[in-house]
Amino acid sequence: MSGSLHSAIYCGEVMHQRLKPAKHKFVYKVSSWLLDLDELETLDTLRFFSVNRFNLFSFHTKDHGDGSTTPLKEQVKALLRDNNIDLGAGAIRILCYPRILGYVFNPLSVFYCYNEDKELAAILYEVSNTFNQRHSYLIPVEKAPGNVIQQACSKHFYVSPFIPMETHYQFRMTPPNDSVAVLIHQTDPEGAILNATFTGQRIEITEKTITQTFWRHPLMTMKVIAGIHWEALQLWRKGMRLQPRPTPPKHRISLVQQTEMNSL
Repeated sequence: MSGSLHSAIYCGEVMHQRLKPAKHKFVYKVSSWLLDLDELETLDTLRFFSVNRFNLFSFHTKDHGDGSTTPLKEQVKALLRDNNIDLGAGAIRILCYPRILGYVFNPLSVFYCYNEDKELAAILYEVSNTFNQRHSYLIPVEKAPGNVIQQACSKHFYVSPFIPMETHYQFRMTPPNDSVAVLIHQTDPEGAILNATFTGQRIEITEKTITQTFWRHPLMTMKVIAGIHWEALQLWRKGMRLQPRPTPPKHRISLVQQTEMNSL
């Protein structure tokens, strides 16, 4: 597979640190994939990776967006146009977990949306919970010096049964290059609640690196799902109270304006 591809594997680790009312922290190794939606046809020629069909690793477009058969890039571009963001022929790349032997759970998938000048124009944060519900936050990218992008939004979608809805997210993003970083700082009116991060180093996608990635994390999907429930059990044992689950938002997308980010 040519090294000219933008798609890549990022091997690294996830860290969650609960700060209150009970302190709790865990770290585990993962491999996240960056998939350029214009390169899916090329990637589908690999022996151990397929698009929309079973394989050792696979990417199914219905696992994202509205779950329909409409091409995922068309879905995202339509959402952007509806919110006055026109990428033209720019690229859209998703950072997510692939299916492993047919199974996947993505707590967070990140769509990096580039304009025709190869500038990052928007980030779409697609959040899934364990109740088969999905919601996304669309945040335009304001030009700023340096490689780190800082964004923020209010929470509109139920995720953790131990965190109330009246909270805010602050994102600190290093877009994919030789490395990638996704840092989320969650707060309530009294201060910090949670820090969650993913950091990874880029690996070219080849037949060899795909098999190496599998043997490095052969049961990653099961580890993610089991880890969520195991950590929830630990929080419950520490006396954390379950939060009521509200009705999900009527709209699949929450558009975050610069005025909202500035007020957080």
